[in-house]
Amino acid sequence: MLESLLLSLHITRRNWMVYKKDLVANISPTVADPALIMISLGLGLGAYLTDVDGMTYMSYLAPGLTVATALFTSFFESSYGFYVRMTYENVFKAMLTTPIGVREVIFGEYIWTGLKGAVMAVGVAVVLALCGMMRNPFLIPLIGFVGFLVALPCAAMGLLATAFVRNINQFQSVYSFIIAPLYFLSGIFFPIGQMNPIVRAVAELFPLIHGVRLAQAIFWQKDIPLAFAVSGGILVLQSLVLCGISYVQIRKKLVS
Repeated sequence: MLESLLLSLHITRRNWMVYKKDLVANISPTVADPALIMISLGLGLGAYLTDVDGMTYMSYLAPGLTVATALFTSFFESSYGFYVRMTYENVFKAMLTTPIGVREVIFGEYIWTGLKGAVMAVGVAVVLALCGMMRNPFLIPLIGFVGFLVALPCAAMGLLATAFVRNINQFQSVYSFIIAPLYFLSGIFFPIGQMNPIVRAVAELFPLIHGVRLAQAIFWQKDIPLAFAVSGGILVLQSLVLCGISYVQIRKKLVS
C-alpha cells in the first residue's frame, strides 16, 4: 500500500514539474478571472445591488469565486489535460512499462488535481482577503481544505468525461451542458433559495454548491462547524462515489 502511494506521488510530482515550466502563464487565468468578475460584477452590478443577504454584492461574490477556481482547475486538468497526456503524448503508456500501474496513475491524478485545486483556491482567497473581503484571514487554510474537497469530485467528473468522449472537441459539450450550469446555478452569483424547486434540487446533486456554502461560512465566519458537518460530509460522499465510478471507467480506457 505504501509503495503504491509513493508511486502515485511520482505522478503528482511529474505533473508539477511540467506545470511549473510555465507557472506564470498557468496561474494567471486562475487569478485574473475572479479579479475581473469582482471588478465587472462586484463594482458594476454591485452599485445597483446594495444589499444581498445583508451584505454588499462584492462580499457575497467573494466566497464562491474561490471554490469555483477549484472546479475549473480540477475539471480542465482531468479532462483536456488527462486526455492530451493519454492520447497525444502517450505519457501513460510509457508509465505503464515501469512498476507504475493503472491504479497509481489514476490515484496520482486525483492527488494532483486535489492539491492543485486547494492551492488555487487559497491563492484567490489570499487576494480577496487582502481586498478586505474576508472577515478573518486566519481562516484561509480552511479554504484550501474546501478547495481539495471540491476538486476531487470535479476531477472525477472530468475523468468520466475523458472515458466517454471520442475526440477532444466533445469536451465542449460537457462544459456547455454540465460544467457551465453547475457554475452559474451554485449560489455564487445569487442566493438560490428562490429558484425553481426542480432546478434547485438538481443543483444540490453537484459538488460546487456545497463547496460554495462551506466557503461562505468561512468567509462570513458563520456556522462553520455546521457547514463542515453537512456540506463537507456531502462532498466527501460525492468524492467517494464519483472517484469510484471514474476509476472503473478510466481504467478501461488506459488498459485498452
